[in-house]
Amino acid sequence: MTDTESDQSRVAQPPQVGRPRRSQQALLDAAAAVFVTSGVDAPVREIAAKAGVGVGTIYRHFPTRPELVVAVYRHQVEACAEAGPRLLAESATPEAALRAWVDLFVDFLVTKHGLAGALHGDSAGSDALHTYFVGRLVPVCSDLLEAALESVDTAPPVDAYNVLKGIGNLCIGAASDAQYEATILVQLLISGVLSRGLR
Repeated sequence: MTDTESDQSRVAQPPQVGRPRRSQQALLDAAAAVFVTSGVDAPVREIAAKAGVGVGTIYRHFPTRPELVVAVYRHQVEACAEAGPRLLAESATPEAALRAWVDLFVDFLVTKHGLAGALHGDSAGSDALHTYFVGRLVPVCSDLLEAALESVDTAPPVDAYNVLKGIGNLCIGAASDAQYEATILVQLLISGVLSRGLR
């Protein structure tokens, strides 16, 4: 993989669902962190430095930038999905679990920012990732939302898909405005969802 556009011209087939090997996880964590601070077009050497490996190691795991971007995206989806049941089991209340998970989801949306541009308008690749995202995260959000609503004896005003869609819309401004407090607005949305049902 190089930093030129010519090497970004194809998107590899999606990797297997689930966690990658530990060495790949470290690379993906580093790449995700770099993408947040420097964008998805950050130099590979910056990712390698963050991971504490040589550039060649990045090349061996991810020969093209689109492969790396897709792998980071899927890695972040898996981490977010796996956090849901853990938070529900470990948190003091279902509401606390939902709120903690929503914060993770907001962080994920920041990491995901710029993916479409990195895939150079590959609508098929973007559509496949969106389908994967919805299929993996909507059920997790649904479980958390259902548990939180049951704990406050409130009828569901909206389904999990629409909650995630609303969160996504509230996060759009965060990329271009450092003063925009997406996390606070999202938590206000959750408060509204938990406080009233449709009447």
